[in-house]
Parts: sequence; C-alpha cells; structure tokens
Amino acid sequence: MTSRKLHLLLVPLAVALGSVSLAADNTAPGRSSPPAGAVQKTTDAAGRAARDAEKAAREAADAAKAAAEKGRLATGKVSKALAEGVRRAARKAAEAAKRLEEKASTSASKALDESREAARTVEEESRKASAATAQALQKAEESLQRSTEASKEEAEKAAQATREALDKAVEATRSAAKAAADASARTVEAMKHAVRPAGTDKKQ
Repeated sequence: MTSRKLHLLLVPLAVALGSVSLAADNTAPGRSSPPAGAVQKTTDAAGRAARDAEKAAREAADAAKAAAEKGRLATGKVSKALAEGVRRAARKAAEAAKRLEEKASTSASKALDESREAARTVEEESRKASAATAQALQKAEESLQRSTEASKEEAEKAAQATREALDKAVEATRSAAKAAADASARTVEAMKHAVRPAGTDKKQ
C-alpha cells in the first residue's frame, strides 16, 4: 500500500475518532451528575419538606399533651362540660397527627438518599401517632356520651379509658417528634453533601 493510500485511509479514521472523543466529552459530565440548578432544587425541596414534618410533629405532640392534661384535670369528675372539653382537645390532637402523617409522607417522597431511611422512620411513626390519637378521640366521644346517658361509675370508667388512650397518644406523638427532629438534622447534613463539589471530601 502506497503512502498516499495509507494517508487517505487514516484521515477519515482520525476524524471519526475525534468525533467520538468530542461526544464523550460533551455527554459524560451530564450523565455522571445532574446540573447544579437541579441539585439545588432537589435539596431545597427535601429540606423544606423535612422542616414541615418536624414542625407538624411538634404541633401534634403539643396537642396530644394538652388533651391528656385536660383528661387528668377531669379525673374523678363526671360532667358533660368537662367531657366535651376533653373531646375537643382530643379532636385537635387527632387533626394535628393527621397533618403530621401527610407532611411525613411528603418528606419521605422528597428525601435525599442519605436521609431517606430517617424520613421513612418518621413516616412510620406518624402513622402510629395518627392511629393513637384517632383511638383517643373515639374514647373521648364515648366518654362524652356516657357522661349523660350512663351511671356515674360507667361514666368514670369511660373517662379513665380516654385518659389511658390519650397517654398512649402522647407517647406516640412524642416518638414521632423525636424521629422528625432526627430526620431534619440528617437532611441538613445530606444537603451539605449534595451541593458540595465532587472531590472536595478528599481535599485537606
């Protein structure tokens, strides 16, 4: 093969290899990591959702605690007005726990990889809190009914059952609040790692 023919064969090959190299340079970064703007948007959404869940958890815990306190203050007293007050407080706690469950679900769906497990723990704890407060509300409603339709002894038994249910609601919402605070802290750390430029962890 003459040098001219060899040259004619090598030129197209060089051009082809150059095109492949250029394509790789253009696409590799995009494939290895998303644009900085997309990362920031994702981390901001995760952080906001985690904070919302933490706030909702505190509110649910406070509402359950307030309802339980009302129940204790009514101990030994059979009164429709007192039973109605406990029922209203229990309803507020149940509504707050339901909001927590919704916020926790949103947080879990938006969580970053490093904080996803913690967010799912909050989601699970929020379900337990919602169930416990719903049970307490049911007991409070039964107690209200008994306060006017049953004997004093039966009314007091119903009130005691309400107090016990509210105590369980306090424990459940407190556990959810603790999990939410932990998840929020983990999310903050995950956000720092997510926006940190590649390779900076190795630099001293």
